[in-house]
Amino acid sequence: MSHTIREKQKLLARVRRVRGQIEAIERAIDAEAGCEQVMHLIAGIRGSMAGLMAEVMEDHVRAHFVGEHTSPHDRDAAEQLIEVVRAYLK
Repeated sequence: MSHTIREKQKLLARVRRVRGQIEAIERAIDAEAGCEQVMHLIAGIRGSMAGLMAEVMEDHVRAHFVGEHTSPHDRDAAEQLIEVVRAYLK
């Protein structure tokens, strides 16, 4: 079973929050909101998408690269990779 299926509800909740943020941008533009407000909304979506990517990437690494037979060294390397990618996506 794919990790995206196992984590389906959690991932769908994140996607639905992003959809709500996009709809907020649409409403702001339709209401002729100031560019500063629209840019803040866009920045929020960028952060949400980065968080979604980090979540899927972390689950992918844990599901496909780290198992019960993985050496402690390789497990540590996988954790370091996850930390670096999460920091990069912030």
